[in-house]
Amino acid sequence: MRLLLVEDDRLLADGLASQLEKAGFSVDVTHTAKEALILAEQEDYRAVVLDLGLPDGNGLDVLSKWRLHHKSVPVLILTARGDWQDKVNGLKAGADDYLAKPFQTEELIARLNAIVRRSEGRGHSLVQAGRFELDENRQSLNLGDGTEHSLTGTEFRLLRCLMSRPGQVFSKEQLMEQLYNLNDHPSENVIEAYIRRLRKLVGPDTISTRRGQGYLFDVRE
Repeated sequence: MRLLLVEDDRLLADGLASQLEKAGFSVDVTHTAKEALILAEQEDYRAVVLDLGLPDGNGLDVLSKWRLHHKSVPVLILTARGDWQDKVNGLKAGADDYLAKPFQTEELIARLNAIVRRSEGRGHSLVQAGRFELDENRQSLNLGDGTEHSLTGTEFRLLRCLMSRPGQVFSKEQLMEQLYNLNDHPSENVIEAYIRRLRKLVGPDTISTRRGQGYLFDVRE
């Protein structure tokens, strides 16, 4: 999942980005309201963590502009502890959840996963496609016969992207956007390499290639 982290505290942002990547997110970090508006327009994010106190503007104004332009990406706002008015204003502006500082990273990750699940119409941490189950908490794949395989971070992100929308064709460029952040510079063949590895788990026909278009997770029996 591609995530945007908007936080002006650079030390906090760096630490959070590292923990979020371990949890299966590909994270872009910005420290300003101006860049947050630009990135949300240019990139395809599955969730946003938005601090309200930014050096060049209010995070609530950023959120309001996103919603005004019909950006429906789930947003979790960070507020000062005990500032209930910020929480109320954030929810009214279109936030999906809030978390008060200081907070535990585990709670932040749990809340992020929850709002993403709601946006996808799921109520649990399993992504199901046909007989396959992807466990977001364990970052593992159940093949439907009781066999469970642990996944690397990149394998998990790629498989999650494909399984979350079975039957939808994803271009190589779309998959690259969800797997890597703006600071990464993977080779052009990295998607093919990971697709080959995942096909060894799920079978060659489950992840189909549409020549000239991309890949899809095919759960037809």
